[in-house]
Amino acid sequence: MKKLKGTFVVMVTPFKENEDLDEKGLRQNIDWYIKEGIHGVICNGSTSEFANLSKEERKRVIDITVDQVKGRVPVMSGTAAHSTRETVEMTAYAEKAGCAAVLLVPPYYGGPNQNEIYEYYKGVAEAVPIPIMVYNNPYTSGVDIQPQTIARIAEIENIPYVKESSADIRRIHEIIMLCGDKIDVWCGWEDLAYESLILGCTGWVCPTANIIPKMTVKLFDLVQTKKFREAEKLYYKMLPLLKCLEASQLGAKTKEAMNMLGRRGGKPRRPFLPLSKEQKPELRKILKDLGAL
Repeated sequence: MKKLKGTFVVMVTPFKENEDLDEKGLRQNIDWYIKEGIHGVICNGSTSEFANLSKEERKRVIDITVDQVKGRVPVMSGTAAHSTRETVEMTAYAEKAGCAAVLLVPPYYGGPNQNEIYEYYKGVAEAVPIPIMVYNNPYTSGVDIQPQTIARIAEIENIPYVKESSADIRRIHEIIMLCGDKIDVWCGWEDLAYESLILGCTGWVCPTANIIPKMTVKLFDLVQTKKFREAEKLYYKMLPLLKCLEASQLGAKTKEAMNMLGRRGGKPRRPFLPLSKEQKPELRKILKDLGAL
């Protein structure tokens, strides 16, 4: 199995004014990401508002994404659900549709303990042979997968990746020290991207790539080729946007930035709201200073 690596855009899900899926907009966005050089695309992630999509909509998004990508880059899909049974169903669907891997956040309501988390991933991995990326995001899921649990999960053959979004930079070297080359760590926190890549992350699950895909790819490539000074300079240029997105309302800010750039961002699906009139000037200034606008 060839390992995935690089900057993967976790795509927004564009909606029409009536909150229906904007299929045409999604297809246009995919073509633009690939034209800009993105290494891979992810649908049905947190930035995609997966929790606000029905099961049927999530399957439709998978189908659209795979169809539009047409094998040009790898496709990953979030397939997590609160029950192992539904997660297996969604994961099997993604595999059959042609996804290269799936992204699984742990059950995000009810507070599963570490053994229950392990059994969740083990159950899905045994049921569907597709490569799985563990997604540790305690900020949004309310569940923190401990490094020792990651080490247990890493022993499962078809779980070769973990997206680390705890914002604790120490987790990266803790996982690497515990697991060695059994699992690849991917960056999952925007304003820790440079540090994470320096520490050994082999990929970046990147909401910012909805806005400036070419720059996010360049940052990854510069670190990989050990051009650290150039990478650091680029990172500090990008940092105001990265920090802005991580501060709050990541999805709404990402969509509004795309709208400002003439892309198909649309609005978040309620109950989440778009940026207020008062919030937009700051974001516009950040984009202008970055040279994106």
